[in-house]
Amino acid sequence: MNAKYPGRNYRLPTEAEWEYAARGGGKQVLFGNGKNVANPDEINFDASTHYKKSYSITGTYRQKTVPVGSLNSPNALGLHDMSGNVWEWCSDQYSKDEYKKIYSYNPFMPSDTNSFRVKRGGGWITQPRGCQVTSWDLTGPDDRDSSTGFRLARTSSPIALLPFRKGKFAWVLYLNLEQNQ
Repeated sequence: MNAKYPGRNYRLPTEAEWEYAARGGGKQVLFGNGKNVANPDEINFDASTHYKKSYSITGTYRQKTVPVGSLNSPNALGLHDMSGNVWEWCSDQYSKDEYKKIYSYNPFMPSDTNSFRVKRGGGWITQPRGCQVTSWDLTGPDDRDSSTGFRLARTSSPIALLPFRKGKFAWVLYLNLEQNQ
């Protein structure tokens, strides 16, 4: 993307940027649609009866991804599908003790090409707990499946990793990796 559109500075979001955006600007909510209940009419997740929780509603389990925005449940920032549909890669490298080692303002673990990365948001195959904005998992650089994708951020400065609250960003793209092998 950066080669095709020079100067636009596309990148994966940091984990902290992703969570801030998923929370609709940092609001205290459980899910990326800005609510505290996972409703299968608004989030694509495994809403089967056996995964029912106090913070979820049972209903349709689609067993596949759906087009971005098709459930029409954006959060306060206008972002769709921040919970469910596909897990989203972040630029952070997975580290068991990540938050103990680095500062908490916008913790970021630089990632080399061979390291595991953090992914956030849950996918269509995920039960309600895994779709909460605080949930995370990890994935290897060569892993491909229908429940993992990515969302790109764009930095307005040529310096790609400014602290989140000082830098500006725009969410611009959402792709499913399985479709782009």
